[in-house]
Amino acid sequence: MFVLKAIEQPVQPSAVSHVDERSAPVEISENTGLSDLTPAQLYELNQSVLNDTVADRPLIAEIVPLTALRAEYEGGSQSFVKQIDYLAGLGYKGIRRTKGDGDCFYRSLAFTYIEQILHSPDQSLAVATAESLLDSSLPMLEAAGFQRMVVEDFYDVVVNLIRQVIVPEPNGTTLTPSLLLDAFQSTEVSNYVVVFMRLLTSAQIRTDPETYAPFLFNPETGEDIPPREFCERYVEAVGKEADHVQMTALTRALQTNINVAYLDGHSEDGKVNFVEFRGSAPEENENPPVLLYRPGHYDVLEKGSAEEGSTLA
Repeated sequence: MFVLKAIEQPVQPSAVSHVDERSAPVEISENTGLSDLTPAQLYELNQSVLNDTVADRPLIAEIVPLTALRAEYEGGSQSFVKQIDYLAGLGYKGIRRTKGDGDCFYRSLAFTYIEQILHSPDQSLAVATAESLLDSSLPMLEAAGFQRMVVEDFYDVVVNLIRQVIVPEPNGTTLTPSLLLDAFQSTEVSNYVVVFMRLLTSAQIRTDPETYAPFLFNPETGEDIPPREFCERYVEAVGKEADHVQMTALTRALQTNINVAYLDGHSEDGKVNFVEFRGSAPEENENPPVLLYRPGHYDVLEKGSAEEGSTLA
């Protein structure tokens, strides 16, 4: 099964299909006009920042102040600095970093999805709703061609984490923010969660091809690509980045909402654009999590500091 092999053989962060390896090296100064850079060069710029700081970074980390992210760009173009200051002005205080391994979107979204359940004012209802939703997704996964006996290995890891919010483990502990972080820092647990998120995303696309087909293209050639091939190559295989199609599909599959803040260096006045992904009615999640996108990478943007803990935007 391709999924098991993918976990055993992690993809290196540099193995991103849509990056043009022939792009010239990016030399950045405070006068660099990022609007003139190609998407590949912007990707390389952000990867150079990530590679300088993430050698031993966990799969997902504790919250650090937003000023730590600002410091990484202070010696380069001021466009990113202005955008980070803009986010600070909106009340964002911290960032929860994820490892730049191509799975950062799925890992970030899964973490915030369970975190919302953990912080729900009615945990029992939130757990029951999530468990019912995930259980109802199993027929969709089978209809997409995934064998239940294989899917259930990954399903069980996700559901057991969610159940632990209200059902104590044998040692008597229920899920806490620190235990949730520990789980996502565990390679086995975290990667099983990522694979299940990928399978859900693929099943959503495969079982509703008419909705997604007009937006599917080969990121290497720009040509249209059939839904099945797109899913096999760019959704189901770990280490492949997510774009709007995958984000839309997964939020719909989970019936959850997220906002994505785009830190791209293209805004002259420092404004950051937010894109909403709505998988459920807005009133069901009035304060959705916010993911911070930099070309080639996703982290979690926080309004709470490390001392205050996570506060959903």
